[in-house]
Amino acid sequence: MAKFTIYGTPISVYVRIVRLLLEEAGVDYSLKSVDIFNGESQSAEYLAKNPFGKVPTLEADGELIYETSAIVGYLDAVVADHKFSPSDPLRQARMRQIMAVVDSYLYPAVIGSIVIQRLIVPSQGGKTDEAKVASAVAPAKTAMEAIEAITVGQPYLLGTDLTIADFYLIFIFTYLCQVPEFEAITAKTPKLRVWWEQVRQLPNVKKVTG
Repeated sequence: MAKFTIYGTPISVYVRIVRLLLEEAGVDYSLKSVDIFNGESQSAEYLAKNPFGKVPTLEADGELIYETSAIVGYLDAVVADHKFSPSDPLRQARMRQIMAVVDSYLYPAVIGSIVIQRLIVPSQGGKTDEAKVASAVAPAKTAMEAIEAITVGQPYLLGTDLTIADFYLIFIFTYLCQVPEFEAITAKTPKLRVWWEQVRQLPNVKKVTG
């Protein structure tokens, strides 16, 4: 079995996605903190691992892999025998669709704008930009409702088995449920609300967010 090291900020959504896959697969790994808030991710040492200065980066037996979708695809293949990817072509496409919606639309609105302004800025002594928060609600709703439309449920996003799509969305909800905009953004996503109440109780979700 390869030795795995994750480089990244522990509270990062994307670091948590990778950790959850490894936890669900029952694989040991090391987590080495790279703080995106104090500039550590822009250090020469880290940029030698990831030229874009983003987290996470995975080291597997000396090989470095960055970009979360590449990392989880690799890990799903090598440690989980594709357990977290549907074998049905349409459901596999739906999984990738949800991942792309999170990357391109949901994360920028929810985390990049609302959560940063509501939780991170005040924690560092700043003042929330209410206009920035307000302008992010509509695109967040659009993205969330798009995921709702293709969610199967029973009990996970794509049916009876956890997939990488679940991993991607769980940690968006982890932060979104802490801000008042949660109600408006999820008002028309009843399947996702039921899903969230179930997945937030998973032992490994609690472990990764603990």
